[in-house]
Amino acid sequence: MIIDADVHLSPKLEGSNSITAEELIEMMDKSGVDKAVTWLQPPYMREIDALNRYIYEAAKKYHGRILGFGWADPHLGLEKSKDTVKRCIYEYGFYGVKLNGAQNNFFIDDPVISMPIIEEIAKTGKALAFHVGADDYERTHPFRVGKIAKMYPEIDILMVHMGGAAFNDISNAAIEIAKEYKNITLIGSAIRTWSIIRAIRELGAERICFGSDTPFELMHVEVARYNAILDGEVDEQGKKDIMGGNIARVLGISL
Repeated sequence: MIIDADVHLSPKLEGSNSITAEELIEMMDKSGVDKAVTWLQPPYMREIDALNRYIYEAAKKYHGRILGFGWADPHLGLEKSKDTVKRCIYEYGFYGVKLNGAQNNFFIDDPVISMPIIEEIAKTGKALAFHVGADDYERTHPFRVGKIAKMYPEIDILMVHMGGAAFNDISNAAIEIAKEYKNITLIGSAIRTWSIIRAIRELGAERICFGSDTPFELMHVEVARYNAILDGEVDEQGKKDIMGGNIARVLGISL
């Protein structure tokens, strides 16, 4: 069972590399991916209600394959963002909600802008995902995730990109923080190969998840890369865990 833990989806956006639900399913079939944790791919600072709805409709149409995950942008308003969280969890049945301080231009632990939304997510009991990348290391730094993990030890937190998403990365910090807080799981998408290997060796196979960052990367290429990374690095159970078992356990996905 392969579960891709990082996929972006939207209706076709002019001038972008966005993919539709139908195109995603074709990619999954080509790549041997059974399920995909899927969040939206918005332009910067744009209304996201319709895009969250698109994820919901895609997850409903391709039930069991596209696994919906919500998205909240604090700049669209605090009360609106809280309502978005409630809609994503209680109406759409999503597995959690993601915040992206790099794309949406905010510090993920900002006490006024971000933390009230995180508190709302915590109330739902669902997972919280963060873009954590060197592309905007000030706003999305792993130590900020650590502060949140300490405040909400009951929340499962996904550290997407584990400090990558740029030519250089801050994965050492991501690994260090994940060692300290057991409620953090790393998604190794848009990150260099040696950083993934180092995370596996230092944290163990049960703390890392495969993610392709489709459509920014090619899903079938990332599956092949992970197969090459894991052969000889972990045993067969470790490979099963990284390629799908870990994210299934964290999110409560039925296999």
